[in-house]
Amino acid sequence: MALSIYTEGYLRGTLILSHSALATARNLVENTTLFRVSIVLELATFAVDVALIAALHVILTPVNRHLAVYAVLLRMVAETVAVKMAIEGSLALGFLSGAKHLHTFTEEQLATLARLALASHDSSYAAVFVFLGLGSTVFAYLWLRSGFVPRLFGVLGIVASLLLSGGSVAFIIEPSVQSLLYPWYMIPMFFFEVGLGLWLLSRGLQTYKNESGDY
Repeated sequence: MALSIYTEGYLRGTLILSHSALATARNLVENTTLFRVSIVLELATFAVDVALIAALHVILTPVNRHLAVYAVLLRMVAETVAVKMAIEGSLALGFLSGAKHLHTFTEEQLATLARLALASHDSSYAAVFVFLGLGSTVFAYLWLRSGFVPRLFGVLGIVASLLLSGGSVAFIIEPSVQSLLYPWYMIPMFFFEVGLGLWLLSRGLQTYKNESGDY
């Protein structure tokens, strides 16, 4: 989460200017290495996500194996879209590379094409959050059923995950609502993930066995 906030909020945020495609293009040309570093950091973030997903699968499979697999698949759809989205960020640099086959375009046209490529990156995040939220909802339900952690975390996780997924669907249907909902619809997820993480680090998993003695 910290790595993602740093990459998206700081690195990309200082280079990409919403009010000017031409100024953004010049920023990218002058800071190409920094922008490529942001792409690598995005990929690192998603690699960590995959490790987390694997850990959740191992922990929660005893609760319900089929739902755990379903949650993993939903989250892996999100990670697949995210990796593709990160790599496509380099498409903007391609438009600004000065290659000979681009000489028929003006500087302003190339800047616009680069900005459109960056906008596609931002739009893809909505799809990522839809599937991330759905997968997290299933995982949260398994936490609720497990007895491994206080039930409050499960309830909070279900609500927070549905808000994340539902808010992202709303952005896809009507992009203008983003200015009303962002970042408020993400805040419950922050408290769920950070709160659960701190609990697991400090207290670990509570021992629990259901009636059939499965776990």
